[in-house]
Amino acid sequence: MGSDVAELFPEIEKLRVQLLHNVEVTADFRRVEEEISHQEVLTRIENIILGIVTSLSKDEAPVLTLPNRSSWANVSFDSAIGLQMSSGSDVTAVRSDCASSVTKFAQILKILSVIYRLVQSNSYATKRDIYYNNTQLFGSQNTVDHIVDDISCMLKVPRRSLHVLATSKGLISGDLCYMEEDGTRIDCRSNSAAVAVSPNIGGIRNIVSSAKFVLIVEKDATFQRLLDDDFCSKLSPCIIITAKGVPDVNSRLMVRKLWDTLHIPIFALVDADPHGIEIMCIYKYGSVAMSFEAHSLTVPSVMWLGLLPSDLRRLRVPEDALIPLTKTDENKLNSLLQRPYLSSQPDWQKEMELMQQSKVKAEIQSLAAIAPDFLTSIYLPNKLRYGGWI
Repeated sequence: MGSDVAELFPEIEKLRVQLLHNVEVTADFRRVEEEISHQEVLTRIENIILGIVTSLSKDEAPVLTLPNRSSWANVSFDSAIGLQMSSGSDVTAVRSDCASSVTKFAQILKILSVIYRLVQSNSYATKRDIYYNNTQLFGSQNTVDHIVDDISCMLKVPRRSLHVLATSKGLISGDLCYMEEDGTRIDCRSNSAAVAVSPNIGGIRNIVSSAKFVLIVEKDATFQRLLDDDFCSKLSPCIIITAKGVPDVNSRLMVRKLWDTLHIPIFALVDADPHGIEIMCIYKYGSVAMSFEAHSLTVPSVMWLGLLPSDLRRLRVPEDALIPLTKTDENKLNSLLQRPYLSSQPDWQKEMELMQQSKVKAEIQSLAAIAPDFLTSIYLPNKLRYGGWI
């Protein structure tokens, strides 16, 4: 079967060989992450508390300093890693004697105490568990989500090492089996139903797959269509994954885990619109907010399979299936074209400039206007067979 697939999809095999040159670089970054022990995490938390106690002993109001996770000025771009937080980042002071930040100060201390107990006892909790631990103090789930990421950034520790898990919104299917940390065996090969992405990606082991590529699918509706059409077994052994829109951290970790383990090409299938392009960029290069954890979240080898703006003209997608760009779309497109990583992607740049000129966008579903099964029977097989990615 392997040689048959190689003959049918020689371009995918060529790409796989090219991508293997990046493996040593990414492996080095994984080792850095794995070196942080339980004791090291506890020590870093103790140092924060020691700083607070020292301030109090001097009759000074304690202050916590958090790196600013929302500023482009704080990130640098490395083509092998993506967007990563610069060492001399701007910081935000969270003061205990200031009315506007005292609540956040208390919230951070509360979550630090929960994390300390979790790491100490080698147990895990979800961010939702933490929220319900003290709903009055936190006010919303969103507050807990942001603070956990702030703490991860402040301590320079991956979130998994804090023993805090997030519920996953992603789904995965295809030629893949693995074991969860608790020993549960997961089989993703069912054609009728997908498997929820694990909330504990770091605990996954014994991955077995003969997949030739991974396909990231932006939307759940498209993912379900591929599932219904038995895409993974009809075309070639492969893995399909969706985060149902903007990717959550677990879906990004899962894509990275598959790359680190299998070293096979990873393609993105997104709408030909600025929102879809941004989603693909998050998988490939990361986001500003999570740039401190870039080495475990980004997959710079991701290729744009479709839907390309140039495909709309080439395939003569009917006019009534195209949507005019809104002002918001145009602003998003302009913003994307300014991103530091675009200069290393001239082909992506051309496609985005074509969208700018044509002033139209299209959803993946627009291909159904050509023929109901055009996506799975013609578009994707031809793209993969003839190397139609950029």
